[in-house]
Amino acid sequence: MYEPSWQFIIVCALVLAAEFVNGMNDAPNAIATVVSTRVLRPWHALAMASVLNVLGAVLTGTAVALTIGKGIVMPEALEGGIGLPVVGAAALGIAVWGALATLRGLPISISHGLVAGLAGAGVAMAGTHVLLWSGWQKVLIGLGFSTVVGFSLALLFMVGIYWALQRMWPHVVRALFGRLQILSAAFMAFSHGSNDGQKFMGMLTLALVLDGAQSNWDIPLWVILLCGGVMGLGTAVGGWRVMRTMGFGLTKLEPVQGFAAETAAASAIQIASHFGVPLSTTHTINTAIMGVGASRRLSAVRWGVGGHIVGTWIVTFPACFALAAVFALILHWLF
Repeated sequence: MYEPSWQFIIVCALVLAAEFVNGMNDAPNAIATVVSTRVLRPWHALAMASVLNVLGAVLTGTAVALTIGKGIVMPEALEGGIGLPVVGAAALGIAVWGALATLRGLPISISHGLVAGLAGAGVAMAGTHVLLWSGWQKVLIGLGFSTVVGFSLALLFMVGIYWALQRMWPHVVRALFGRLQILSAAFMAFSHGSNDGQKFMGMLTLALVLDGAQSNWDIPLWVILLCGGVMGLGTAVGGWRVMRTMGFGLTKLEPVQGFAAETAAASAIQIASHFGVPLSTTHTINTAIMGVGASRRLSAVRWGVGGHIVGTWIVTFPACFALAAVFALILHWLF
């Protein structure tokens, strides 16, 4: 009968800490616009996001989890006592970096921080040969997909809505989309769980394989429920700072713009989740918000705020790579 090692217990705690930070930083993206348009109050929106993030993580398969678990670094190369330090270091790196960004109210890409952490820890422990190009292809596809498709879809949705509703009274449009935006925000929260919620399930399953708990890559139900629940808890406890930056900092939003941004971003995320592409939901909803702002005029977007966010995205990869590499050496010494 399998008995978890003390090293696995520590790594499991670190993965859940990173999932909690994911809930604090990434998950609020899903409901930032519905708060900024005042369709929902912050705590109502946070409660909705917490529940639907969990449901999205539980109900939509495990393709993204498998990409993270066995597609970024070669599991076979992490045997012999170095695997658990790699997983723990990657989780600790994103937990530290994500917590710092959350305190400043800056949304980061948890997805890119996670894969950078796995890469940094893996390279520090076993060299560059542990990196798997097939998984990194999906990461790069996700980077382009989130940025280009998020902006373009939102812009097209907004132009189409303007054309379709040009003869409708403004107060009628606001009332209609005030109701519709609740649905689009729910769709966005569910989609976030379906992609981001899976990433830490993949890490925890990788730890189980490395610790000898299982030899296959089936994601256990308890892992799905535990990761989904911890992510939802993180959103409920600490999601406001990032939500304020996203909802109020980039551009002024009305319900119709919020609906277009959320629907465009959620659609892009669902497509990526289906193909197992680990998408940055932060990139997707941010660029979608910029897209709906640009549909009015380019100056409607606060590009200075957007620049700070993009700068944090860029720094996230090398920061998490370096942090995880250092933490991997420390954990290997401790373990």
